Amino acid sequence: MLQLVRQGRASSRSDLVRLTGLSRTAVTARLAALEDLGLVLAGDELASTGGRPAGGIGLDARAGVVLTAAIGRSRSQLALFDLAGHELRSSSVEHEVGAPPDVVMPDVATQLTGLLADLPGGHRGRPPVLGTGISLPGTVDPVLGVSIDSPAMTGWDRVDLGAFLADVEPGPTFVANDADVLARSEGLGHAATYRDLLVVKASTGLGLGIVSEGRVVPGHLGAAGEIGHTKVHAAEGRPCRCGDVGCLETIAGGWALVAELQAQGHRIGHVRDVVARAVGGDAEAKHHLREAGRSLGEVLAVAINLLNPHAVVIGGDMSAAFEVYAAGVRESVYARASALATRDLQFLSSTFGDRAGLVGCAAMVLDQVLSPAAVDTRILEREASASR
Repeated sequence: MLQLVRQGRASSRSDLVRLTGLSRTAVTARLAALEDLGLVLAGDELASTGGRPAGGIGLDARAGVVLTAAIGRSRSQLALFDLAGHELRSSSVEHEVGAPPDVVMPDVATQLTGLLADLPGGHRGRPPVLGTGISLPGTVDPVLGVSIDSPAMTGWDRVDLGAFLADVEPGPTFVANDADVLARSEGLGHAATYRDLLVVKASTGLGLGIVSEGRVVPGHLGAAGEIGHTKVHAAEGRPCRCGDVGCLETIAGGWALVAELQAQGHRIGHVRDVVARAVGGDAEAKHHLREAGRSLGEVLAVAINLLNPHAVVIGGDMSAAFEVYAAGVRESVYARASALATRDLQFLSSTFGDRAGLVGCAAMVLDQVLSPAAVDTRILEREASASR
């Protein structure tokens, strides 16, 4: 029932009766349990918040918050979200490229503590923190919630990141790959129109999130979409930061573009600098981004033939120069993918731009802590506590 309310499919008891097939008595009883947890508002209380008219029901977005941390090689973004997925507070912290978790995570914990301290309590007191979502580059074990293969983040594999946040707020910590999180953000964006998506993370590294029928597909071991480490002929013999040679990233990843421009004498520190120059009209920067897009498109065409997405969403730092970068991607995709696979194919910029990682982390946590199983557990715990 809570899922139907969250999705906006049910806004009254009558809707719940119709959609669930339960009797009105059963719906009223279960709705009362959700009200006791503070997760839904009904009747006059809902109307008083500026929500639906009296008699309606809705999610109480104020009943809790979730913390998020999108951790990258040189910058971590932090934010606080309500239960409706609205960003309440945010900050960011810069750190040395490739810094280990014992350097980065204390700063992350400090920033998150600050975000909570700035949160007004209101008449009901400060809402509880229901969970924390963290994204990382590389492959993440979906069961253990730890990085298991991150060439970009040396020293992060098998590290329990939740332990660093124990003093911030108790509660579960969920960890995911940055491309999967980017794909999850589109559940609140383009997936409402396009149910089958390929979501590209084009930044320092290259990753791919897969959305099928509106659901993110992580694959076995959470390693689906590692497109950046596909071997390509044009990269033959080039050493990759993963320790192998010949990976796509060595000619199309942001780190490779930066290295190439630095070798040519340009004062470039990050792929964001390349993008900024391209947006400003620099012809050489635009050329490099378009060529990177062409190289990605050659490999992406295979995925498009295999998975037949309705749209390709491009996110990450390079998406800030979307028209330039996407032009290169399109060129290769249309040349190499089948006519049927590209007939209705759309190329779209990430819905949430620079905030997509944070939005995706929030969506990940909310799907976990507001799932039917999690809510049933909370109801049973509340009932057991009341009977003592």
